[in-house]
Amino acid sequence: MTVFLILIALFVLLLVGVPVAFALGGLGVGLLLIGDFAPRIAATALLSSLDSFILIAVPLFLLMSNILLRGGVGRDLFAAVQAWVGHWPGGLAVATVISCGLFSAISGSSVATAGTIGSVAIPEMTKRGYPRSFVFGLLAAGGTLGILIPPSIILIVYGVITESSILSLFMAGIGPGLLLMTLFIGYSMLYARFSSKYRPMPKATWAERRSTGVRAMPTMALAALIIAGIYAGWFTPTEASAIGFLGALILTFVVLRSLDFAGLRQAVMDGMRASAAILLIVAGAKIFGKAIALWRIPQDVSTFITTNIDTIGFFIIAVGIALLIMGLFMEALSMMLIMMPVLAGTVMTLEIDTIWFGIFFVLMVECALITPPVGLNLYVIQAIGRATLGEVSRGAAPFVAMMLLTVFIIYWIEDIVLWLPRLM
Repeated sequence: MTVFLILIALFVLLLVGVPVAFALGGLGVGLLLIGDFAPRIAATALLSSLDSFILIAVPLFLLMSNILLRGGVGRDLFAAVQAWVGHWPGGLAVATVISCGLFSAISGSSVATAGTIGSVAIPEMTKRGYPRSFVFGLLAAGGTLGILIPPSIILIVYGVITESSILSLFMAGIGPGLLLMTLFIGYSMLYARFSSKYRPMPKATWAERRSTGVRAMPTMALAALIIAGIYAGWFTPTEASAIGFLGALILTFVVLRSLDFAGLRQAVMDGMRASAAILLIVAGAKIFGKAIALWRIPQDVSTFITTNIDTIGFFIIAVGIALLIMGLFMEALSMMLIMMPVLAGTVMTLEIDTIWFGIFFVLMVECALITPPVGLNLYVIQAIGRATLGEVSRGAAPFVAMMLLTVFIIYWIEDIVLWLPRLM
C-alpha cells in the first residue's frame, strides 16, 4: 500500500507541473522526514550523485552533439548516404535510417538525432511522394537509435545507477541497434514497393558519390574513432566524450568550416541547459532512491514479485507493461530514474543479467519517446514538419510494433545483446 501511495504522490506532483528533479528530490526529502530519518542524508545523496567521474561524459557528449548539430554535420551525412542508396526501392527512407544510425554513433542523444536528420530528410522525402505520416514516424523512430547505439547518454546514467560497466553497456547496444535499423530499413523498402505515391530517385553519378563522401568522411571517421577506441580499450567512455568534443570542434571549425563563434556559443548554451536538467534529475532521483531504500520499498517489491512471479518471463512482461503505461505520461530519463531503484533488487534476486536488462529497459524507453502524449521525439518532428501530433503518432505506430518485436527477439536470443560484452 505504501508503494502505491508514494507513486500516486509522485505522479500527482508531475501532473500539476512540478519539474521532475524537484518532484523526485522533494518527495525523497518528505519521505525522510516522515520516516524520522536524518535529513542530512539528502545532502549526502545529492553530493554523491554528482561526484562521479562517469557522469562527466554526459555534458561532454551533449556538447559534442550540439556542436555537430550547429555545424550542419547531419546534412553531409544524409547527402553522402543518399548518393549511395537513394536509388534503391525506398532509398530515401533507407538513407534516413542509416543517417540516424551514423549520427547516433557520435551524438548519444535521441532528440538531437531526430532533429538533425529530420530537418534535412523531411523536405526531401515529402518531395519524392512519401506520405507525411510515414516520413514523420520514420524520423521519430530513427531518432530513438540515439539512446541505443553507443555512445548513449541514457546508458551512462543506467550504468551509474546500477554500477554496471559503461563499456559493456555500450557494446551491448550495438547488436540490438543494428537489428532495429534492419527492421526499419526492411519495412521502409516494403512500404515504398507497395505505395502508389512513391517516386524512385535516379542513380547518383560517381562524381556525386565522391564529393558527398569526401565531405562526410571526417564525420564517419570521428564516429569510428569513438566506438573503436572504447571497444579496443584505448580510452574510457568518459575520455571518449572529451575526445569526441575536441573532434567535433576540429571537424566543424577547421575541416568543414561550418561553425562560427556565434554558433559555438549557442551550442554551449544548449548543451549547458540540457546537462543541468539531466544532472538535476539524477540528483533528485538519488535522494528519492535513498529515501525509498530506507523505507525498504525495493526489498518489499522484490519480495512481492518473487512470491507472485516465479519466472523471469513473467517479470519481464510485467515490467514491459508498466513501462509502456508510464511512457504515456513520463519522459525516458525520468522513467529510468524512478523505476530502477525499485527494480534493481528484483533483477538481482531473479539473477537477470544487468547488462541485458539495461538494453531491454532502453528499448522499452524508446517506445516512450514515440508514444503520445509525452513522446519527446514526436514533438521534435512535429515542430520541424509543422504537423499535428496525431499525424506524427499515426506514422510512429508501426515502428513501436517493431521495437516491441525487437524486445521479443532479444529475450529469446540473448546473444544479440551479450555477444560483444562477452568478447571483451
